[in-house]
Order: sequence, then structure tokens, then C-alpha cells
Amino acid sequence: MTSNARVVVIGAGLAGVTLARRLAELGTQALVVGEEEHPPYNRVLLAEVLAGRYGPEVIALPAPAELVRGRVTGIDRAARTVHCADGTSIGYGTLVLATGSNPVLPALPGLFAPGHRLPEGVHAFRTLDDCLRMSAAVRPGVRAVVVGGGLLGVSAARALAVRGAQVLLTQQAGRLMERQLDPDASALVERHLTELGVEVHTECRVRDVHCPGGAVRSVRLADGYALDADLVVLACGVRPRTRLAEKAGLAVRQGIVVDDELRTGDPHIHAVGDCAEHDGTVYGLAVPALDQAGVLAQLLSGTRTTGYTGTRSLTRLTLTASTPAPAPGGPAAVTEPATATVTAPGTPAATTEPATATEPAPTPTGTAAPSPAALDVAAFGETVPLPGDDVVRLADATRGTYRKVVVRGDRLVGGVLVGELGTVGTLAGAWESAEPLPAEGGGLLHLLTTVGGS
Repeated sequence: MTSNARVVVIGAGLAGVTLARRLAELGTQALVVGEEEHPPYNRVLLAEVLAGRYGPEVIALPAPAELVRGRVTGIDRAARTVHCADGTSIGYGTLVLATGSNPVLPALPGLFAPGHRLPEGVHAFRTLDDCLRMSAAVRPGVRAVVVGGGLLGVSAARALAVRGAQVLLTQQAGRLMERQLDPDASALVERHLTELGVEVHTECRVRDVHCPGGAVRSVRLADGYALDADLVVLACGVRPRTRLAEKAGLAVRQGIVVDDELRTGDPHIHAVGDCAEHDGTVYGLAVPALDQAGVLAQLLSGTRTTGYTGTRSLTRLTLTASTPAPAPGGPAAVTEPATATVTAPGTPAATTEPATATEPAPTPTGTAAPSPAALDVAAFGETVPLPGDDVVRLADATRGTYRKVVVRGDRLVGGVLVGELGTVGTLAGAWESAEPLPAEGGGLLHLLTTVGGS
């Protein structure tokens, strides 16, 4: 296939498929090249598939009109073609790299079997294939060790626990989800996981993985303690996939460097999503990827003249204690997973956590009552105050709810909510707008009234 005018998108994940859809809505068709054998899917809902709440078909994304399955091995910038592993070449007028990210696999002794493949029972948690392999291995009583206590690790631990696994979660940091939550909110998340039967170990480093005969049998911690394991999940963050860009001579730092038009140093090549680095930041998150896809579609179609200036979004996670039975005719409905915290500039890309997104979301055909033991968590902006900041904190130990907002001067700069998210939209809106807080009664009193209701 050759063309001197077509838009070609490498990557059939959320960013690439959204870009193609937005372009089609604006009258421009794009050819999407996807590496996975599965139809495009919403990666951020994989934890719900692992938990058994969604089937793989429910998280499918609308397929682009032109979708080619294959692995791109190189870019010929002079000829404006991309080369695929099967020997075919695809010509482009504009090329968009939406190559996403790879899971970070820690360099632990015993982790890699001959041929650089993970031992049997050891899984990354990044693709639908990863998810399906874990799902096939999970059964009540399976001993599972989750390495990493960020957003992905917490989601994986919860999903395995509701499937009946005996789960132990190890986290090097002193608390769970330390990049998103403050200590009090982290403690509530840990308490919730513990109530599900998850054994949580913070300030805990894994030393090695014991895999005799190519299958995992145990995990040894830095203190020498050995944990029997039938299943190990590596949730240690992600790293942008930049190899194609590097081979093509494009600038790469943490990610593929792009300007406000999401354009690389080659005017015919752009990058969006997890692989892109804009203004020194690799977001590695769903909401910025969606924003970038929308902006680039408008730029390429000529309907926008201003560039991308960045994204501010919030983290939201729903931890459910049990899996409700599906209603007849479809899968069970769940509380909509939402968005993720924007990575601060300078945060190493390898530790960026993937997260969930509000668009596009599956539409279950059945409904079920939410579990009464579900825990909702949301965080945005700076959750740890600086000297001189004002803090409003409301906690209810009996109900397990916690709400905190941080105010700097007359502006809301961050907040955390656990267990009660009725005001998250109002608070996040005030934070995103960066407008001065209302003067009536003082900004703090206004926030306290908004949050507390009295």
C-alpha cells in the first residue's frame, strides 16, 4: 500500500483509535496499524476484566474504518514509508506515532527464563493477553504476589482478591499510591484491601523470584523472607515505547519529543499518548492521550489553529469488594472508572502509572446493585501542602470517609476524597479553572460549606 497524502497512525490503543475516530468525524480518513491480534480495546479497563466484571468484548473500542494488523519495524523518513515485519510497506503523508508504553520489568534474579521470556506464572499487566493469561490461572486459593503498590498494583490486587486468590501486595514506598494520595487516604485504601483479604507490605522490596523448571514457586523479599507463589504480577510502572522514533533519528528524551502541535522534529511525523513527551512531561495517562488525540485531529484537519497546552485531570479509582452477578442479557454494571493524576514534570517515565478513563466507556446491558463495601477514591493536584498553605480536612472514621482540600492563597491547588465523592466534580472544576475562590465568607469557608454541606 502506498500513498503520498494519507494519515497513518501506528498504534491501535486508546490514543490511536480516538485520533482516527476524531479525524473521520472531521472528514479525514486515517489508516491505523495495530500490533495486537485482538480488536482495539480500552486498556484502562483491564482490571475489570481480570476481576470478572467485564468480558473482553465489553471493553472493545469502535474499530477504525481502516485497520491493519502488523508490527512496524522501521520508518523511512525520506521515502515517507513505514516497513512492517511481514515485508509490506505503507506510504504516508502524515505519520502519527501512538505506540504507547511497555511495562517496566524489574531486573530481579530468576525473573527471565531462557529466550528472555517471563517464567510461567509471572505476568506483566499491560495487555489483554496478559489479562487473559492471568484470568486463566486464577482460581480460589491461588497464592498471588503483586509487586508494586501504585494505581495499577492496587487495582490488580483487588481484582485477584475478588476472584478468590490469596493476595500479598508488596510496595517499596512507605504507603500505597504514594504519587496520588496523602498518608491518611493511603491508609484507608490499605484498610479496604486488607478487608478484602489482601496482605499489604509497604517499605518492602523483592529480592528475587524462584522459578525452578521455568515456573514460579516463590518470591524472596529483601529481608530474606520467602513467600510461596503460584502467580506473580509485575505492576512496576510503564515506560514509553520510543524505539521506532529513535531508529528513525527523531529526538527522544523520556518520550518522543513533540511541540505544541504534537509534532516531532520531522514536520510530517507527530506523536500522541503514552509515547509522547510534551513540554518536558510524559503523561502516560488516558485523559491526556484523549486530549492530545482530539487536538491533533483538529490541527490535521485544519479546524484548529492553537496547539496543545497540556492536560490537568484527576485520579479516580473504584475498589469493589465483591463481583455482583450479571443481570440477564449482559455483564454487570460497575461504577465508572475514571481518570488519572497528571504526572508532574520531571517524574521519571518508568514510574508513571497507567490509569482509567471516562471515554470511551463500555455500556453494560445489565445492571446490578453496587457492592456496599465498594470504596471510591479521587485525587487531584497537589495533595501534600507546602508551608503556608491552608488545609481543610474532614474525616469520619466510622463511615471510612475522608476529604481534604489544599488552598494556596485564594486558589484550590489539590484535594483527596475517599469514600464520598459527591462533591468531586465541583472541587475538580475549581481546581482545573485555577480561578480565585469566592470571597464571600472566605475561600476556606466556601470550600468547607461545599464539601461538608453545613
